[in-house]
Amino acid sequence: MKTFLKPLTLAEEKLYLQRYQGGDLEAKNILIERNLRLVAHVVKKYQGADEDLDDLISIGTIGLIKAISTFDSNKATRLSTYAARCIDNELLMMLRSKKKHSKEVSLYEPIGTDKEGNEINLLDVIESPPVDIVENYSTREEVRFLLRTLKDTLSPKEYQVICLRYGLFGLEEQTQREIAQRLSISRSYVSRIEKNALLKLRGLFPEKT
Repeated sequence: MKTFLKPLTLAEEKLYLQRYQGGDLEAKNILIERNLRLVAHVVKKYQGADEDLDDLISIGTIGLIKAISTFDSNKATRLSTYAARCIDNELLMMLRSKKKHSKEVSLYEPIGTDKEGNEINLLDVIESPPVDIVENYSTREEVRFLLRTLKDTLSPKEYQVICLRYGLFGLEEQTQREIAQRLSISRSYVSRIEKNALLKLRGLFPEKT
């Protein structure tokens, strides 16, 4: 992690806050620069979230800027106390938003290749482009069939990995790394289990292979 400037003393903080609130934008820049160490400190909590460190610092800095812009010295004694909460909130919002979005698109995430070298995803196992209402109904029925037969088709380990990987049956969706940690196995092993399981599932729909 890069080296940041030393934090402001309480007296310096009050001085630059007064200047900024009086319209001095340079004072705002100083407040930001001298509080980047605080951003880095808060970011440490999220370094295991599979996120790029620079991205986390950038998001945390947005929280810091919001804190400086909205700080009320009548309600808080130190900017750092208030800013730490704002930085934390900004990071949490970003991670929750990203997780929600990834849940929406994870079924389309590439998980392997077919015999011709084309990328495949979970929906490729069962879905072809919808043509009409009948086709859509057929696809939904195939989804139901797939979910009903998962346990009988897959080994216990494959079933567990697929359910965790795609958030099935009320489970929280997890990355391969998270599953590996949970099951005490390597990430590459989780990947192999997932790909083998999906190949088995594709076999349930031979007309689509």
